[in-house]
Amino acid sequence: MTDWRLRRASPADAPAVALVAAASFLETFAGILSGADIIAHLTAKSAPATFAAWAEDFGSVVTLAEHENGAAPVGYTVLTAPQEVGDTGPGDIELRRIYTLSTARSTGLGAALMEQALDDARALGANRMLLGVFAGNARACAFYERQGFVVAERRRFKVGATWHDDLVYARQIQGIPQTG
Repeated sequence: MTDWRLRRASPADAPAVALVAAASFLETFAGILSGADIIAHLTAKSAPATFAAWAEDFGSVVTLAEHENGAAPVGYTVLTAPQEVGDTGPGDIELRRIYTLSTARSTGLGAALMEQALDDARALGANRMLLGVFAGNARACAFYERQGFVVAERRRFKVGATWHDDLVYARQIQGIPQTG
């Protein structure tokens, strides 16, 4: 049984998505990245205005996961045009963000968010989904590989003032059955 529901976010949901973005990023990277870099990254990349702009963009999709009791935000995804994921072509889309709070782990939320992102990407006419991930995030890498993604290339990614090694994963999505 799930304790959450998914829905497409609107610009009015931007503060809730930004809250999950900050909480989940901090939860994931505290003790791995410096506190100053985490704060700088979240300030620059996860402001409510950023999520509102994505929610308003017809070429992007923001999905919000809410707890079924009280509708507290517990996870989200963002699909956008590719940016900073290496060589791209027509029909590519980037899964810019996929995060859940620890309270929703082991509930199937991550797989449900991925399935929804794949469905939304197909609806937008995308053929291939790309995503970047910190190379040292073994849990995330294993999740993406279970979802059918393969490493397409490597990149350097700046978080705050520090450069890190990232992996760029790719998955063909048109004509491929959903995973789950």
